[in-house]
This record gives sequence, C-alpha cells and structure tokens, in this order.
Amino acid sequence: MSTNDSEFQAQAKRILDEIAFTPFEECQSLNREFDNLPIRPGIYAIRHRTHGLLYIGKTKSLRGRFRGGHKAFLWAWLDKYSDEDIRIAIKIVSYWENPTLLLELEAIILRATEPPYNVQIPTER
Repeated sequence: MSTNDSEFQAQAKRILDEIAFTPFEECQSLNREFDNLPIRPGIYAIRHRTHGLLYIGKTKSLRGRFRGGHKAFLWAWLDKYSDEDIRIAIKIVSYWENPTLLLELEAIILRATEPPYNVQIPTER
C-alpha cells in the first residue's frame, strides 16, 4: 500500500466515523424540500435510529440529490420504518473537482460498512 493509499484509507475512516457516529439527533431530519441540506458536494449516509447505516452515497449537491427522490426512502418505507427514525448524516467534501478521488472514498467506506440498501458495493482494485 502506497503512502497515498494509506492516507486515502485514513481519510475515508475519518469520513465514515463522522457520518456513522454523529449523534442521531444532530443528523438532518427528512422534509419535503430538504432545505436543511447544503447545495455542496459530499458523502452522505441514510441512517436509522437503532439499525444504523442503511445507505451511503456521494453527490455533487446534497440538497439536489434528495429533492429528486432517493430509493433508500422507498426501501425504508417498504421496511415499515417510521420517518421519525430515518435521518441523513452528511460530510461536505471539497473533492468534486476530482470525481475519481470522491468515488474511491465512497468505495472504501462502502466496503467497510456494507449498508443493506446499497445494492452493489464496489470491489477493491
């Protein structure tokens, strides 16, 4: 593993810790317009109050990503989760000028957590 790879792994762990261990009450609650989410690039987690991480993703606009709908909300509804028990944890990132970097960070986090609503988890290269 090169220095870049180990730095990348450490950075992915910091992001994962932030989105996984932010107290549930401090995560963004659901609303129709998602006005509480920034229009910034980031990595996000859809979390359940007691079941933990349900889905992890990346986007160039956090607010835009959720305003357009999200399959994880449909799956949570099908699993009969209350909307009071679902929140969004976010980590704003400044890597959007390098999408490959953001994609790799997301892949590392997905491999480490394997959230149930992520259908396909990227394999390590």
